[in-house]
Amino acid sequence: MNDVADVKQFKSAEKAPGTVKYQVGFGNEFETEAVAGALPKGQNSPQKVPLGLYSELVSGAAFYAPRHLNRRSYLFRIRPSAHNLEFKPWDSGDFRTPPLDVPPYPNRLRWTQRPQEDVSADFLEGLLTLCGCGSPNTHSGLAVHLFRATKSMKNRAFSNADGEFLIIPQQGNLRIVTEFGVIEAEPSELVLIPRGVKFRVDLQGTFARGLVFENYGDPWTLPELGLIGSNGLANAIDFEAPVASFEGEDIQTQVIHKLAGKFWSVDLDHSPFDVVAWRGSLTPYKYDMRKFVAISTATVDHPDPSIFCALTSPAHAVSGCNADFMIIPPRWVVGDNTLHLPGFHRNTVTEISSIVCGLPIKNGVDMNGSIGVTNSWSAHGPDASAFEVAREAASLDPHRVDNLISILVETRYPMEFTQAAMDMKGYLPDVTASWSGFRKRFPDG
Repeated sequence: MNDVADVKQFKSAEKAPGTVKYQVGFGNEFETEAVAGALPKGQNSPQKVPLGLYSELVSGAAFYAPRHLNRRSYLFRIRPSAHNLEFKPWDSGDFRTPPLDVPPYPNRLRWTQRPQEDVSADFLEGLLTLCGCGSPNTHSGLAVHLFRATKSMKNRAFSNADGEFLIIPQQGNLRIVTEFGVIEAEPSELVLIPRGVKFRVDLQGTFARGLVFENYGDPWTLPELGLIGSNGLANAIDFEAPVASFEGEDIQTQVIHKLAGKFWSVDLDHSPFDVVAWRGSLTPYKYDMRKFVAISTATVDHPDPSIFCALTSPAHAVSGCNADFMIIPPRWVVGDNTLHLPGFHRNTVTEISSIVCGLPIKNGVDMNGSIGVTNSWSAHGPDASAFEVAREAASLDPHRVDNLISILVETRYPMEFTQAAMDMKGYLPDVTASWSGFRKRFPDG
């Protein structure tokens, strides 16, 4: 069986837009083949791999990591990733890695969506780093990037040795080609690319923008549910992994590689997306945030925002996570004698919040895609006008928040900022003015 076919006869087995299929289950063991018979039977490194393929192990965790956290996959590909070419430095533009230009800032900061401009840029060229903390060299912290693209990554691929990419489109649909297969994503969905996995972002329209969270710490995993029980929050079954597909033609492709904050480039004489089959537990995923099972109070007050946690990169049980990713989906808001807004707060973690989609445009201002950063121990909460409306509300009947999807990322580390972010057109320097005008009611109430 190992000698029966020349892979060139298969050309490519890449899925056309709109026909993409998936496997389901976060952390599952998968196996998938784009050509029947490509997977070896009963082993991963036979003397001769079926169809003349090469067997390549990709390890996303230490070899001895606990079984439930160990992530690795065997890829059966037309050519191995090892090559005899030399990487050369590549200019990453506004795509940065900490340390950054502006030190941690105690005031609340906010930006509107990144303006749409007549600039030709693919996903990689259009990345602008907003803020970051920690270091990929110590596997701690994260960075927050804004992407804006007007064209696909033609004959180009990217791999990131520094961290995972959590991609959240806010406007425009994406088609993400990875070594493991194809993922399509629209606003309200997220895509998780593991550290070191090559991928390419193609547009399904003329423009796309959104957010990227680059996690330098331990890989994202599902949080423990504890007393919630066996179901709720982001259910594992709702995560979708790609099926194998490949590009078999010999097309020159530029591979950009990020390592320790530096960027490198090499030109291959073939596509790196040449994996005909794979099996294992390391894989990209996509997740529809509308499927998040929100849990909240049925009596009074608000639970902590951690109740919305969908993914976590653990760090320390007391001082906090490396990063927690929270989803606030369409939901019912209830609470007896309770302010129907999040309360005033100071805490040990930095909060990064964004409205993904679904917020109505008011007075010509579109805050979908906006993002705010509140560093640790900086006081925050509802602004004065929103507080007054909620405090004096005549009815506390349950009401539904429709369509709106927001996200919140918390990290134990303070965030630094880039000068490019502070100079961006969408920066709102007077945002703190919204927290003026709180009335003194004591002692009359």
